[in-house]
This record gives sequence, structure tokens and C-alpha cells, in this order.
Amino acid sequence: MPTSSHPGSAPQPPALPHPPVARAAVAGIPSSRIREIANTGMAEKDVLAFWFGEPDQVTPALIREAACASLARGETFYTQNLGIPELRDAIAAYVGRLHRPVAAARVAATASGMSALMLAVQALVDPGDRVVAVTPLWPNLTGIPRILSANVERVCLSFGASGWTLDVDRLLAALAPGTRALLLNSPNNPTGWTIDRDAQRAVFDHCDRHGIWIVADDVYERLYYGDDDVCAPSFLDFAPETARLISTNSFSKAWMMTGFRLGWIVAPAELMPDVGKLIEFNTSCSPAFVQRAGVAAITDGEPTVAATRARLRHARDRLIADLQDLPGVQAATPQGAMYALFRIAGMGDSLAFCRRLVADAGLGLAPGSAFGPDGEGFVRWCFAASDERLAEGVARLGRFLDSRRERAA
Repeated sequence: MPTSSHPGSAPQPPALPHPPVARAAVAGIPSSRIREIANTGMAEKDVLAFWFGEPDQVTPALIREAACASLARGETFYTQNLGIPELRDAIAAYVGRLHRPVAAARVAATASGMSALMLAVQALVDPGDRVVAVTPLWPNLTGIPRILSANVERVCLSFGASGWTLDVDRLLAALAPGTRALLLNSPNNPTGWTIDRDAQRAVFDHCDRHGIWIVADDVYERLYYGDDDVCAPSFLDFAPETARLISTNSFSKAWMMTGFRLGWIVAPAELMPDVGKLIEFNTSCSPAFVQRAGVAAITDGEPTVAATRARLRHARDRLIADLQDLPGVQAATPQGAMYALFRIAGMGDSLAFCRRLVADAGLGLAPGSAFGPDGEGFVRWCFAASDERLAEGVARLGRFLDSRRERAA
């Protein structure tokens, strides 16, 4: 019987041989530094928040009304694992309009773009596999292979006067034979970098020769600011339908549907039965009323996409010009997405800097270190906001940097 040195105290249970903790691959993944900053300031009324990648406008009425009409019809039951036929057909037609014809049999609706990425990597990657990612990068994307006990090698973009650029030769060298997959987000979160068509073709041809899968995170493809292009360059523009390519996408950004949690996958038809199994084991299906909203968005929401892109282009140009006027700030114009990842002179710890920025200036930005070690020294600003909010945010940053220089003098 266990005893205690203190009379009357309860006996202590023996130490557990296997403590109740998650496996090492999960426990070793750091928590979101974006959330860490947001959690410090979300309760404060006067904090101007630009930390999350989310449009600041509600979902358009035609999309919300489609969801409401579905609920009114009582569509509250399970649907097919891969999505309702109407949505799969609508996505296939939409992808065909932007790129090349795609059969609905190659399309799966998923419970968010995040889920699409997880499903894609689950379908391909085994423990110990080697995965290459172009970084800085949204941390969820590099975290997924680690959850599955795969190894991630980062190939970092370079930052200079012309913005963020990719050394294609360095990436091709990293994509050695035996690599299982390349993770590529373009336009990129957090930098706005967008791969050009020549680089895209070189990467695709190399991966095709060596049997390397490409998982393309295309969530920002419509938020691309080329003069005449309706979307960013895509592997779907030229890849054969049997290529080792999975394109993932989401309704969240271009249609302002972050809360709906709806995305999709385009993959070789041979892979789709296994994708369906994985959806069953992850979420079973997306809700019918959310999928009906997706049909409305992708069928009738092109004016929304055009207006969103125009508004964000204006916001981008205004923010970058204002940031470039601040002493000690080095900012370049992003080609796509909704973010500026810019350098601040003398900043060594972006997490501590952003904590101080919330506390002293009432300004919420995301630390560059949230996107990996190659993001350190930078901070990310989501510019999906009004002119007034952006102007006030820049003014607060300017006053904070002024006071910081005065303290250092």
C-alpha cells in the first residue's frame, strides 16, 4: 500500500509508464504564432487587426441565400463523400474555363481548403518520406507532412528590391530523385510571390521525369494582379490529366467564404477512389447547404471575384506606397494574394516585435517567424481592408517606429 509522510493526506497514484500525451510528431509541431499574437489583442477594443488572412467583408448575399434556401428545403443529411454532383460539375466547368477541360470525375469537394491539403498529403506521403516546400510558407502546409512523420526540406525565396524571387536551379537541385512531393503555394502566403510560366514548366518537367508529385495550393489563384490575366499561372494550364499533380483550392478568399469551410481537389481520376475513402475517414462529407452555396458562388459569383481583385489591388498599391515612405521599412509590391511581407530594419525577433506592437501601438500584424525561420526579420500585413483602416494602421506603425528609434538613441 502506498504511504504518505503527511498523516491524513490522500495516497498518491503511481507514476504512469505511458503519460497521456500526443505522439512526438504532433507534440513537436509549434502552435501558431499568428494565433499567439491575435490572442493577446483580440479582447482589446482599440487594436487594428491585420493578422489573419481574411477579407473584411461578409459573404455576398447570393451565396448566403443559396445556403439558406438549402436549409429551408431540409437539406441537412449526409451527401456523397466526393460532393454533390451539381457542385462537382460546377467546379469542373469553372476549372475548364480558367485552364483546360477537366472531368467532374477528377473533382472532389472538401470541407475547406485546409482539408483539401491534408487529404492530398495523406493520400501521398508515408512516414519518413522526403517532401520539399517553397518557403516562407503558411505554417499549416509545412506542418501537415510533419504530422504524418515525413521530412520537410525548405527552399527559401529571396527578398530584394524587386520583391520575392525563386532560384529555380536551387529548387530543382532540392527535388532529388526519391523525393515524394513538392508543396508549392502560388500566389504565396505570406509573400505574394507568384511563380512565372517558364519556371512552372521547368519545375513540372523535372518532377515528371523523377516521379515527384506536385501538390499545388492554388487558393489565391484569382487574387493575382497581372494586367490582363484573370488568374495566376497554374499547372492545370498544361499538365496532362494523368500527371502526378494535385491542385487544391478554396472558396474562402476570392468569394469571401472563410466561415463556410468549403474547398476542392483536382487530381488524376485514378486517385479519386482513395481520396473518397480519406474524406470518409476525415469528415464523411461537406454539408449539403454549404455545397449549395458553393454552386451559387462558382456559377454566379464572377462579379464578386472581379470586385474583390480590384479592391485588393487598390489596397495593395496604397499600403505598399505608404509603407515605403516609412524610415527603416523595406517593402516590395506583391504579385498576388492579400499580404505584404516586409522587412523592418533592426528587428531581430519578429514575435517580440509584434507583441510590443499590439501593446504599445494597438496594431496587430503577423510575425514573419510564424512562416518559418526564413520569415524572421519580416512582418506580414493582410491588406484586405478599407482605405481608412489601412491609413490608420500605417500611422500607428510609423509612430511606433519613431518612438522605437528615440528609445534606441
